[in-house]
Amino acid sequence: MASISTWFRYMAHKLEYSLTLSLKSHRREKLSDRELIQVIFKNLFHGKITYLHSGKGVEMSPTMAAHENTLLVRKIPIANTRYMYVGDAVVLKDPNNSDKYLVRRLAAVEGFEMVSGDTKEDPFVLEKDQCWVVAENKEIKPKEAYDSRTFGPVSTADIVGRAIYCLRTAVDHGPVRNSHTAMGQDSPILAVELDVDEMAKNHKAQ
Repeated sequence: MASISTWFRYMAHKLEYSLTLSLKSHRREKLSDRELIQVIFKNLFHGKITYLHSGKGVEMSPTMAAHENTLLVRKIPIANTRYMYVGDAVVLKDPNNSDKYLVRRLAAVEGFEMVSGDTKEDPFVLEKDQCWVVAENKEIKPKEAYDSRTFGPVSTADIVGRAIYCLRTAVDHGPVRNSHTAMGQDSPILAVELDVDEMAKNHKAQ
C-alpha cells in the first residue's frame, strides 16, 4: 500500500501528464475551454500513465531476456529532455517499420557530438529533435546491432515511453535500471500502478 506522500507525488505526475496531453490535443484539435477541461479530467481520473508492452530482448540483455518479456512502460506525453534522460531504457517506433516498437538505451540527445571508433568516419552533432539509441547487449558487434549504429539518429518524436519494470518470468522480475533522475520520478508511479500479477497474466498469454 502506497503512503499518502507517495500518492501525492503520483497525483502530481498524473496531473502534469494530463495537462500536457490535454494541451497537446487542444493545439491539434482546437478544443473549446469546456472540452479542454473535460479532456483534462478524463485523463486525470480515468486510466493509467503506464501500459504493458511485450517483446523479445536479445539486444537488451541483461535488462531483458532473450525470450518474450513483459514491460511496464511509463507513457511520455512529449518526447523531449524534460521527460527522458540519457541512460533511460526507452520504447520507440522501429525507424524501418512504424508498426513495430523497439526497446533501446537512450545514449545521446540533440547537441551531443558523436565520435565514431572508426577514424574514417567524421564526427557529427545530433540536430534538434534527434537522439541516438543503442542496444545494451555487449556481446553484439556494433555493426550487427539493430540500433543507431546501423540505422542512424532517430527522431525523439518516435519515443513513446520509458520502460520502468520488466517481467522476464513469473519469478524473475524487477525495476528497470534507468537514469537516477528518471528512477526518482518513476518510483511513485511504480508504487501505485505496478501490478505484478497482471503482468504475469499478460506474460502467460503471450
